Amino acid sequence: MGLAVVAPVAGTVIPLSEVPDPVFAGGLVGPGAAIAPDPAGHRVVAPVGGELVKVKPHAFVVASPQGYAVLVHLGIDTVRLDGAGFTVLAAPGQLVAAGDPVVRWDPAAVATRGLATTCPVVALDAPAGAVTQVATGRVAAGDPLFTWI
Repeated sequence: MGLAVVAPVAGTVIPLSEVPDPVFAGGLVGPGAAIAPDPAGHRVVAPVGGELVKVKPHAFVVASPQGYAVLVHLGIDTVRLDGAGFTVLAAPGQLVAAGDPVVRWDPAAVATRGLATTCPVVALDAPAGAVTQVATGRVAAGDPLFTWI
């Protein structure tokens, strides 16, 4: 069975191991995939249906009813921006369906500040091998990204 996880942003899928952050690249918070986002501003969507358990301008976590938790992190070290370039569209505790908007952001503005815009999408605390990547190349927000078994 498992859980289907969709791309939260449009862009090009890259292996999590290529994320310019050792925590994500090493799979220390869990396996997954990453997306090099298109530079134009985006609505960032929920990768799975469930409850938004954490929502920050640069990152959020959705917990599915089956107990899976998926982290979406918008860029690397973007917490330092104090929300600049991001607009939160949803609140903690809110129920969302996969594909519902959660945040709006401007990757180009983040890049002009010298930060990486790569977006890790992580199956939190899952063991290595628990995800199967289904997407390669370009994806649109809402396209299948990986499955979590």
